Amino acid sequence: MGIIFLILVVAVLIGLLELPGMLRKKMKVESWVFSVLLIFGTILSILQISRIHIPNPLDWITYIYQPVSDFVFGILQ
Repeated sequence: MGIIFLILVVAVLIGLLELPGMLRKKMKVESWVFSVLLIFGTILSILQISRIHIPNPLDWITYIYQPVSDFVFGILQ
């Protein structure tokens, strides 16, 4: 539980250090992208520390393209 709290504190500190400068420079789109990526990274870090299974995106790509690959290799043999 302490490590999760530490991850949240670090994420908040990073946000407090970076976001005011971005907003002062009128970088609204960049601040949104930064916030979304920071939140996404924080959630993934907490899930990994909690030992919750996170699916690998490469498995999805393999599942989608495996039939196409089998078809092409079947034609070439």
